[in-house]
Amino acid sequence: MLTDDDDFFYEDKMGMTVTTSSVVINKDQSNLIGISIGGGAPMCPCLYIVQVFDGTPAAREGSLQSGDELLAVNSVSVKGKTKVEVAKMIQTASEQVIVHFNKLHADPEQGKSLDIILKKLKHRIVDNLSSNTADTLGLSRAILCNDSLVKRLEELEGTELMYKGLVEHARRMLKAYYDLLQTYKSFGDCFTQISAHEPQQRASEAFRTFGEFHRSLEKDGLAIIKQIKPVLADLGTYLNKAIPDTKLTVRRYADAKFTYLSYCLKVKEMDDEEHGFAALQEPLYRVETGNYEYRLILRCRQDARSKFAKLRTDVLEKMELLECKHAMDLNKQLRSLLESLAELHKSLVERLDTLPPLFPIEVDFKETDFQYKSSTLKPQELDEDELEANAQRRSHNVIYGREAATVEQPAPIVNVATSSCPAAAAASNANENETLLKELGLHDVDLLSNPQTISNQKDSISAQNDGYDFDLFLNQANATTSLERDLMSANASETDLLLQ
Repeated sequence: MLTDDDDFFYEDKMGMTVTTSSVVINKDQSNLIGISIGGGAPMCPCLYIVQVFDGTPAAREGSLQSGDELLAVNSVSVKGKTKVEVAKMIQTASEQVIVHFNKLHADPEQGKSLDIILKKLKHRIVDNLSSNTADTLGLSRAILCNDSLVKRLEELEGTELMYKGLVEHARRMLKAYYDLLQTYKSFGDCFTQISAHEPQQRASEAFRTFGEFHRSLEKDGLAIIKQIKPVLADLGTYLNKAIPDTKLTVRRYADAKFTYLSYCLKVKEMDDEEHGFAALQEPLYRVETGNYEYRLILRCRQDARSKFAKLRTDVLEKMELLECKHAMDLNKQLRSLLESLAELHKSLVERLDTLPPLFPIEVDFKETDFQYKSSTLKPQELDEDELEANAQRRSHNVIYGREAATVEQPAPIVNVATSSCPAAAAASNANENETLLKELGLHDVDLLSNPQTISNQKDSISAQNDGYDFDLFLNQANATTSLERDLMSANASETDLLLQ
């Protein structure tokens, strides 16, 4: 409390409250308790804690915080003393120091003024500029020393690019293989239909065997694709969930870092202002009334630093887990993928070895052989040259096989009327295939488009990074997770204050 002679001074608490308390702190080997002190005579009517250093007795005890007012040391009042005198009182004390203080109850949101938001926006903009560009524009870059996360983030982006390329290549490969399997199936259906209407028994059996073999190729291929499905799912989980979650934590870490740097810059500006007025021996209102505004910013800086340190730890832990998963699972998944493809190749070779020799097949190519009773089965119409050639060879039998490799014959189009049961089975198989494609993410793969290269991906990520900070600040991104919603909610309040 101030005396009656000091009526000129009064406390402007800015709506904040204080409570009196005391704490006993054991000094460390350096004869210190780990706090820095500000204020005091002759300019400020009170002394307060500027910072509590990490790993010190005061930090471990946990009662003292930045902005708290010091009242007494070992029951000796510090009123009217300078900060140097109070520091000597603490140093000359015994192993234990009893500190009486007024606990400042401050809302951190009260310190988030428009000035802090603009400083935070400035840090975002400058952080995306190169050093040369920032120097050219006369902008100072606030750099946290020994920030090993910069290199780790570059490695994470490289890993993300590699997984994107791997998943994209695997999806295109499987889609191409699926299309090949459908070609096998169509090929088998065609030969099976020919077999059903071939009058010669040996040729009919050969066509049927050949058609069933291609149908079996399609079934075995689909089984292998289903077997590969967990591999793609695991790679997709790493790419679409683990990495984005880590990147969102990094974004929260960056947001906390910019907030902390903004409060640091604000404290520096207020210190310079106070020193300027002191040099001129001019009074400063906020200092003479208890410096509560400065103490509020000190408390906000401490809270921002604590949040920043916690998020930094979370980022490092998540990146460690990602690196372990990348090192352990990638080899396993690629090996599983290759083993599945090798198994398919082996089964195909074994099936080919067991296939009896079917060709050459002797087939009578008389035109009447393809005139079936069904009205839907019509031979392909021939042009004049082909009709003339057929007239010359009408009495001959053609060996259809190796000997006929140099002879091109028009293949008749054979359409077989099917019953409702085979049609229903075909529709069911088509639905199952569509479901499989959607589950594997192959439904929208366009093999005719150019695959996304690493350079294209880097350009895309670079463009995203350039626009990220502004999207995040203006709250334009769609929040899909709780972490993202929290981050967007925090920035929404800042935007409202900025627009006011």
